[in-house]
Amino acid sequence: MIERRSPVLTYIVLTVFLLLVITPFVWMILGSVKTQGELLRVPPTWLPEEPTWDNFRRLFDRPFAQYFRNSAVVAIAVTLGNLFFSSMFGYALAHLQFPFKRALFILVLLCLMIPGLVTFIPQYVLVVNLGLANTIPALILPFLVQPFSVFLMRQFFLGLPRELLEAGRIDGVGEVAIFFRIYLPLAGPAFATLGILTFLGSWNNFLWPLVVSSDESTYTLPVALALISTGQNQTDYGLLLAGATLIVLPILIVFLFFQRHFIQGIATTGIK
Repeated sequence: MIERRSPVLTYIVLTVFLLLVITPFVWMILGSVKTQGELLRVPPTWLPEEPTWDNFRRLFDRPFAQYFRNSAVVAIAVTLGNLFFSSMFGYALAHLQFPFKRALFILVLLCLMIPGLVTFIPQYVLVVNLGLANTIPALILPFLVQPFSVFLMRQFFLGLPRELLEAGRIDGVGEVAIFFRIYLPLAGPAFATLGILTFLGSWNNFLWPLVVSSDESTYTLPVALALISTGQNQTDYGLLLAGATLIVLPILIVFLFFQRHFIQGIATTGIK
């Protein structure tokens, strides 16, 4: 009797949590086609009484394509940089022998423990001194390599059979060739996991672009949406929800495309 009820109870609990997760997104999508008056109505309405695409039209009256392009360039560059540099760094920490290797790994772990706000001001001062303030490179360079990315790739490479490395060395293959021809093709699950997490963090990054960018030509989507939807007296919630809906779509597409590899990467990346 207990065995028959357990799956039903599990499905009920999972369904409840699923509804809790998707409800804000459904509200966001439905709110994007509501008028400002209906959004401010008390009690609120669930389904729009008079659906309108005016919020999206007003959004595209702005240079939305430029904001989208800036966010895409920054997110893709940061993601590719982390995949390339962090995989090399992680491979070195996992399988190469060099002086101060253990100390360097401890330093990576210490960097993981430091809150981002602690390094915020030093990073900003460095970017300003380099003359990169209010430029797209200023949004990319500080995030090309991150401690979590290095740690994740190191743990993944440690989980791969070391016999692959020894076989390559016995055959006289160099370390660079072993990395690119043997280990890198096997890193698909880790790359999918790291790519999704990095893209998500970069796409949604708000505070750093807000501080570094003072010109509209370098605004990313979160910054631009926050500034254009906030008026002198009140927030334009219809415009805000329409923009949020469009911002979520690329993240959803990326996750759905790499979902299988993402789950596999989480399952296979452990501590050894």
